[in-house]
Amino acid sequence: MINLMKTIRDDFKMIFERDPAARSRLEIVFCYPGLHALILHRIAHVLWRHHFKLLARIISHFSRWITGIEIHPGARIGKRFFIDHGMGVVVGETTEIGDDVTLYQGVTLGGTSWTKGKRHPTIGDRVVIGAGASVLGPVDIGHDSRIGSSSVVIHDVPPLSTVVGIPGKVVHRREPIVCEGGEHHYDLQHGTLPDPFGEAMDGMRNRIDELERRIEYIEKKEA
Repeated sequence: MINLMKTIRDDFKMIFERDPAARSRLEIVFCYPGLHALILHRIAHVLWRHHFKLLARIISHFSRWITGIEIHPGARIGKRFFIDHGMGVVVGETTEIGDDVTLYQGVTLGGTSWTKGKRHPTIGDRVVIGAGASVLGPVDIGHDSRIGSSSVVIHDVPPLSTVVGIPGKVVHRREPIVCEGGEHHYDLQHGTLPDPFGEAMDGMRNRIDELERRIEYIEKKEA
């Protein structure tokens, strides 16, 4: 119980670090559904591990009703987990999440199989997953990786990667970004993410333009 309370205190303090909109403790207590869902999950998870599974599921269902966030009580979540906004977030039963992970609204950590056993993702430390992204199946997301908004990840991702697209592809490998004082940098930096599909379309358009010029040249020679 002491460890549970300390973990919840760390979850609470972490919001000031990652959300510049947080102005006061009272605001966080009453206006942060991500924190409400996380506290209820931590209680439900303890009950789940002690085989009070029905009660754990009832608490989880109540949490979903009041927050719009669905976290299965069997999911394992590390320290200082942060759900920003949170509406529509789904975390499956066998999901494992490391420390200092951030999820934005609409994220799904889901399964792709109805068989029992490990069927949901494992998320490493300090991973950031953008709004609307889905990570599906028992895949491993390496530490300090970034998953772009609306991406669908179905394969393992190595550490320190940036992933975008459907299906998600690694578009960048980088060094860890650490702020002054040794604190880690959690921004997803959406504006700097590459657009592989846009680049592919540009390449296709350029190729079509080149072929059209060649056809026009051949037609003029034969005329």
